Amino acid sequence: MKNYLILFLLSVNALCAQVQFEAKVTKQSLALNERLRVDFTMNADGDNFSPPAFDGFRVVAGPSQQVSQSWVNGKSSFRKTYSYILLPTQKGNLTIQQASIEIDNQIYKTSPVRISVTNAVEQARDPNDTQISAADALHLVAEVSKTNPYINEPITVVYKLYFSYNIGITNWRELNKPKYNDFWSQNIDIQQLQVEEGTYNNERYRFVVLRKTVLYPQKTGALDIEPLSLDIDVELPSNRRTVFGQVITTKDHKRVAAGKKTLNVRPLPTQGKPADFGGAVGTFDFKVIPSKTTLNNGESLDLKVNVSGKGNLKLFDLPKPAVPAGLERYDAVRDEQVNTNLSGMSGNVMDSYAIVPQFKGKYTIKSIPFTYFDLSSNKYKTINSGDITINVMDGPTSEPATAAANTSVEKNKVNAQNQFEYIKLKPHLKRADQEDFFKSNLFYILLIIPFAAIPFIMLFKRQREKIAGDVQGNRIKKSNKLAKKYLSEAKGNLNNKELFYISLEKALHNFLKAKLQIETSEMSKETIESILISRNASAPTTRQVITLIENCDFARYAPSSNVAIQQDYDKAVAIISELEKQIK
Repeated sequence: MKNYLILFLLSVNALCAQVQFEAKVTKQSLALNERLRVDFTMNADGDNFSPPAFDGFRVVAGPSQQVSQSWVNGKSSFRKTYSYILLPTQKGNLTIQQASIEIDNQIYKTSPVRISVTNAVEQARDPNDTQISAADALHLVAEVSKTNPYINEPITVVYKLYFSYNIGITNWRELNKPKYNDFWSQNIDIQQLQVEEGTYNNERYRFVVLRKTVLYPQKTGALDIEPLSLDIDVELPSNRRTVFGQVITTKDHKRVAAGKKTLNVRPLPTQGKPADFGGAVGTFDFKVIPSKTTLNNGESLDLKVNVSGKGNLKLFDLPKPAVPAGLERYDAVRDEQVNTNLSGMSGNVMDSYAIVPQFKGKYTIKSIPFTYFDLSSNKYKTINSGDITINVMDGPTSEPATAAANTSVEKNKVNAQNQFEYIKLKPHLKRADQEDFFKSNLFYILLIIPFAAIPFIMLFKRQREKIAGDVQGNRIKKSNKLAKKYLSEAKGNLNNKELFYISLEKALHNFLKAKLQIETSEMSKETIESILISRNASAPTTRQVITLIENCDFARYAPSSNVAIQQDYDKAVAIISELEKQIK
């Protein structure tokens, strides 16, 4: 029995050992511009062949399948091969990972194959075959508009592929994309490649523009532009012809690179450089435009700071207006309408500020200077916006002392026709026989009233004690009363969206200033949030406060319904009430 079992196991092992699945390559070491053939061979028919990912290689051809079967002296042999032609995409030690196949419901895998890829080498040509070399017929060039620009001066890089009239290009792929470290960059879209004619090294070539890029250097000194490299499939003519006299073409590939470019970026001159220079380089126009200069109490205006022209529009900050006391300036809303083409950026950028007056009177917004470096004259230029006068027609005055003095003067004025008014011209005489108050009916009524009021006083006292004992209810009433006090103006403007959100935002700011004891200049969302959290306000309530302030700022410029306005009012009442209970 043991002999039969041993014989069976040996037979099974022999059968299993007969299945072979291996990977074979034409060479273990090759140059970057050479091709590699890899064959996955098996001696039994299988299914579900799965090739490796070929990391570090590009598949040029394949898979091609070959099957051979023969009988020799009564013994059969079978061989099946999957073949690939690979082209390395990088140098170094690369690995062709395992391939797998299913044979008789069992999975077999090849062993990994290590390949060493070295630098590209010059490949010998057959002089009797191809007359034109891909190396001589293809050239990738990076054309830079200026090699010594100022910082933030626009330059353009145009990548052109020159190719001979005698060759054809079937496909191309990017191997390495150019890197623009220390540059602001934007690619210009090319809708369709167009073949044009030109010269390269004083010889006529065809060329296509592959890529256009606009660069703004952000540092001074020597800055490098990393090269663009391509892998191109070409068709080359040979000396051989068909029986009909047509030239036979051969397929080849060529890797080309534009080469690294180095720019010497100059700093802007220091002579004549104003202290308020913000980095604008180009040719610009500058305007500050108010939406209105005369307004009533509760209204607001939009102050638009606008820079238009040609230059680094996205790379500098616009100057901020300084508003006098009595006017509140809110955060700016940025609007950019900038186009970028080969000559650089052009268009306009604008910061819009919401200005809300607090008191009646005339206010002057001082002239705002804007300085830029003009590339055409290589000089700094400054544009001043001019003073802007804002006239607030009504509302509380910001000078109560003056108002009191004026009132005092008015009171001290004496009308000439009333100068003897202090003399009593009509006497008020009383009868001598008038009844005494003591023991009169009025005396007894007044005497009884305090005793009769005792039950009512006791009842009122108990009711007051009951109300005083309801701490939670009292806090809610107090909070609601306080919220309605601050929101009374907003409630009166429920039918006017713009006035409502202005008064609602003012109410929130006044409440927070009074409750948190902060000034108007400190009323940023970050400061409000940090102080609320430090004063034991809950995170959800704090988030609701910030969200409501943002909604007020946004809703003035966006459409909203009466339902949304009423919801925002109710939300503000609830938030103020909740903060009154939470803040300590």
